[in-house]
Amino acid sequence: MKIVSTKQAPAAIGPYSQGIIVNNLFYSSGQIPLTAEGEMITGDIAEQTHQVFKNLQAVLKEAGASLETVVKATVFLDDMNTFAAFNDVYGEYFATHKPARSCVEVARLPKDALVEIEVIALIK
Repeated sequence: MKIVSTKQAPAAIGPYSQGIIVNNLFYSSGQIPLTAEGEMITGDIAEQTHQVFKNLQAVLKEAGASLETVVKATVFLDDMNTFAAFNDVYGEYFATHKPARSCVEVARLPKDALVEIEVIALIK
């Protein structure tokens, strides 16, 4: 087991890692729309989703993976009414490669984020 950590994504805000590699799989922690410096993006669902993907790309790269090797994504939205706008942005990042996905509405996310995404990916 190997811990993944990069300064190109926000540091963990609790007792957990940005991600873990086990065998040839990378498991990310949930990413919210914090910048690498820890500043919260307070824009709409589209702006927040773009930041989440920047964070995911950074931890995936550090792990030796990429969006193209993601096999499963789990999405948490604070309001399912934003699903269509979220899905439009999500589709920009997974245009041809479409991993399995779950998407659920939750009562609240850390730092009152609108979206959080975690992924499982194959290591290249």
